[in-house]
Amino acid sequence: MTFENVRDIIVSTLSCDAEEVKLETNLVEDLEADSLEIVELSMALQESLGVGIEDEDLEKIHTVQDILDYIKGKQA
Repeated sequence: MTFENVRDIIVSTLSCDAEEVKLETNLVEDLEADSLEIVELSMALQESLGVGIEDEDLEKIHTVQDILDYIKGKQA
């Protein structure tokens, strides 16, 4: 699982440009994702990588780095 994998899933799910997605990119503030889109992103991550974000953890995920850290923690 790499940044590029996660970036591609974010671009596909949130219909944004790849250039907009950096490690420090905030999903809500920078990409204007709403709560439904965040859930859709979690499902897309689950489908593509086998690791989704638990519902109770979604509110803790703010940036692309948060997603990477979360997935790495679940895969460890």
